[in-house]
Amino acid sequence: MVRRALKLLLWRATALVCLGLGLLGVLLPGLPTVPFVLLAAWAGGRGWPALEQWLLRHPRHGATLRQWREAGAVPRRAKWAASLMMAASALVMWALGVPTWALATAVLVMAAVAAWLWCRPEPCPARQRPSVQP
Repeated sequence: MVRRALKLLLWRATALVCLGLGLLGVLLPGLPTVPFVLLAAWAGGRGWPALEQWLLRHPRHGATLRQWREAGAVPRRAKWAASLMMAASALVMWALGVPTWALATAVLVMAAVAAWLWCRPEPCPARQRPSVQP
């Protein structure tokens, strides 16, 4: 019984930390919001179903979460936003004089992420409708 309670507490803490990081991402440029909200919904589904349902019904991020879960789909606007933020981050690192090895590593990682992101399907208009159980 104690193990179950501890496990539930850890999932809830993970969901809250991810949600908090997602909220920080709204305020801080360069810190992504949606990936942390995706993680919060995932962790919530394991230890806090009410939070998971709230996130899936959220007016701003709910559709994106549902599209990701149903088809691994990423909206084109999100792809452009992420790509532009990664390019801006690389420019800021270059302007700040980050060591060449670190800049090159970061640019390679960002390029790999961008390539993966652009390979993801885009949501179909038919998938815009909510598909969350009550």
